[in-house]
Amino acid sequence: MNEMILLRHGETEWSRDRRHTGRTDLPLTPRGEDEARALAPLVKDRALDLVLVSPALRARRTAELAGLTGYEVDPDMWEWDYGGYEGITTATIRQTRAGWYLWRDGVIPGDAGHPGESAAQVAERADRVIARASAARGDVALVAHGHFLRVLAARWLGQPPEEGRFFRLDTGTYSRLGFEHGQQVILTWNAPI
Repeated sequence: MNEMILLRHGETEWSRDRRHTGRTDLPLTPRGEDEARALAPLVKDRALDLVLVSPALRARRTAELAGLTGYEVDPDMWEWDYGGYEGITTATIRQTRAGWYLWRDGVIPGDAGHPGESAAQVAERADRVIARASAARGDVALVAHGHFLRVLAARWLGQPPEEGRFFRLDTGTYSRLGFEHGQQVILTWNAPI
């Protein structure tokens, strides 16, 4: 693999309102659709050997609006399962759990559709995606979610998944992972279009 291009999906109602959106399948807002379209010039003329997309509607729609057709849906690329914190903001969680921080404190179990995941479980999925991408011959594009891609970046650098806390990632942005002198590095991070 030469380079991994990471696209975070466009804005949804919940991402706009800072609600944790793991497995709830929400559409893009009109602004989110504009953000996705704005990503198109970035990938338009690139020869991509592999394009992997989260199963979530928001990620698939972002890929389509960015012009990434013929992608593969990869269930390993779902967002972090926030369990009992699904749909809730950090501020609301902190009303009953003072100082709560996802990267340190994790999530509580939710219902059957949202059992919750640890950072280590997200890292296992990210490691599988990295292995798939690394087997490609050319450039790879991944379209997914904020926390998942932050964990993936930490794992790319050989760090524990909790180190993803250092990599803020906004909607409708792109990042690039690659190499410098044979070592895995971040080439671009959280870049707006």
